[in-house]
Amino acid sequence: MEKVVEEEEWKRTRTSSSSSLQTATARMGRGVELSDFQRGTVVGCHLCKKSNREISALLNLPASTISSVILKWKRGGITTALPRSGRPHKLKEQDRQVLERVAMEKCLPSIEALTAEFHTASGANVSTTTIRRELHEMGFRGRVSSYSKPEGGQKVAKKPGSPDQEDEKVDVSRLDLRVGRIITAVQLLDTDSLYVEQIDVGEASPRTVISELAKHVSWAQMQDRMVVVLCNLKPVKTRGMMNQAVIMCASSPEKMEILDPPSGAEPGDRITIQGFPGEPDRELNPKKRVWEEVQPDLRTDSRCVATYKGAAFEVVGKGMCKSQTLSDCEIK
Repeated sequence: MEKVVEEEEWKRTRTSSSSSLQTATARMGRGVELSDFQRGTVVGCHLCKKSNREISALLNLPASTISSVILKWKRGGITTALPRSGRPHKLKEQDRQVLERVAMEKCLPSIEALTAEFHTASGANVSTTTIRRELHEMGFRGRVSSYSKPEGGQKVAKKPGSPDQEDEKVDVSRLDLRVGRIITAVQLLDTDSLYVEQIDVGEASPRTVISELAKHVSWAQMQDRMVVVLCNLKPVKTRGMMNQAVIMCASSPEKMEILDPPSGAEPGDRITIQGFPGEPDRELNPKKRVWEEVQPDLRTDSRCVATYKGAAFEVVGKGMCKSQTLSDCEIK
């Protein structure tokens, strides 16, 4: 009986949230930007295998707006609205798609060579300045010759005499722990345990995170929530999506609780542990098993404070990270 009541409450909450979103959308003027929450909801629905037409009907948004949000997310993982210069695009959307294909498929030595190749492929005639600006808005950075290479594919030369960080002592300082804010969370279809979230961790665009929390945390409690996020595990594909981070939780055999950052913490704030200074790895090497060595020493203490070897997780000047009720439990 309790389970039926919980399910009905969840449906009412979800329906209410959707209705509020539709009402807010209906009041928007033609030129008003979507909020981060609305954009995140569009991407969340897309990840749940809903068609653009279904999303448009559900959220009462134009199909062209839905397509634009999803295309921007596919290109650069961006759901936030970027600042506008007030100047319209000189390229049509079809030409922008041609430019993106040329940039990805052709390993060209310069922006001038890329521009010439684009002119040949599209028939459009624009300056190298326009091409550079369009590529920048699509999320392309760095040298033109590296656009077709996978992220992280280039080797970085080591400075003479600088120690290899992977050979240093393994402790919690190697973990990139940050404060995050869940922009939106959606339960994956055909699962009873998985959420897919869009989480702001202080970067240009939110990260996609897949968490096995649906059996422990209600959908309503996941919305617009501050969390502690591990950001430098190697991304892995889960259910066809790249899982780009991990929400840190206190865990017992019976339940899991999301760790709460201190009051006043903001997305992107670094979480440090006193007595363990150092900069985190850019990405943890799975072969070095840093996470596997550090994790057994992550626990909540008797006051529910998150700790590593007894030293508290804290945001400097703002306070400590805690679970709600789980004391003397592992953190994972």
